[in-house]
Amino acid sequence: MSEKLQKVLARTGLGSRRHMEQAILDGRVSVNGSVASLGDRIEADAELRLDGRLVHFTVESELRRRVIAYYKPEGEICSRSDPEGRPTVFDRLPRLNGERWVMVGRLDINSTGLLLFTNDGEFANRLMHPSSGIEREYAVRVMGVVTPEIQRTLCEGVELEDGPAKFESMSELGGEGFNRWWQVVVKEGRNREVRRLFESQELKVSRLLRTRYGTQQLPRELRTGRWIELDKPDIDALLGAVELRPRRGGTGLFGLAKRRIDKQRENPLKARPVDSRTRRKVAAANTDAPAPRSGRIIRPGSTSTPALARDSQPASRKGGYLRQQRRDGRGQDGEE
Repeated sequence: MSEKLQKVLARTGLGSRRHMEQAILDGRVSVNGSVASLGDRIEADAELRLDGRLVHFTVESELRRRVIAYYKPEGEICSRSDPEGRPTVFDRLPRLNGERWVMVGRLDINSTGLLLFTNDGEFANRLMHPSSGIEREYAVRVMGVVTPEIQRTLCEGVELEDGPAKFESMSELGGEGFNRWWQVVVKEGRNREVRRLFESQELKVSRLLRTRYGTQQLPRELRTGRWIELDKPDIDALLGAVELRPRRGGTGLFGLAKRRIDKQRENPLKARPVDSRTRRKVAAANTDAPAPRSGRIIRPGSTSTPALARDSQPASRKGGYLRQQRRDGRGQDGEE
């Protein structure tokens, strides 16, 4: 099956579909050695190049859309590599064959919290684009007194150096003295926007943790430096937020097994039982690389381990994530 060229390029994470259309118009894209034109389609076995560099891709009919939720710790940078040799958020992710993980948004080196990764570049671009209006929720520890007047000003909007900005909502989470925690929501991913908003009122952010991106909350069982692969209902919720259609469970034997497991989860009384052998095959297909010996990665499909069960506790709105931050000794300021 063939697919539109700009759509394939966007899905690889090289840029938005509009940017890829411009790259085609500029003559930067070639297929099987010939310069491509806008409107061309590409087959699965074609050779695709951008600026002379080979692009590995998978056509949509063979692609299984995947999304990972990662709990970024302090000290990791949001880049594929670093000249200074610092650890990056990609170091802990599972490997993909013929694809690559695309990061949804960014977090500062000293910030912590939820980062999403997907193998669908177009999906990632829609989640990040301001026109989608996707909410980002943060737990913020502020040094100073946030008066009702300041709270009202921050929600109505202030003028920053790169334009007006505001919190969509702002509520107190707790704390004592001059160090109080607040829950804030923004709809843009501008650099250090949350911190700069507070600084406009002469307040200092001492810690910042992202707890939600769109419909996806930071999983309560997840600890810093670990990832978990999202289930189909969670992925479909994110797709609905950016007006993309969900794909079916997949193709071939794996797709059939995956759909059987999904049906059993949705309605265990009516669905056909799924044997342990089928579950093992699906779990093996979900895992592209073995977990390191340190056990820092949660394998896809798992919900908890004995160690997590001992360390985890329910996270209430009044600071469950904050209690975990204090227990782990993590969490500094910084945001997208």
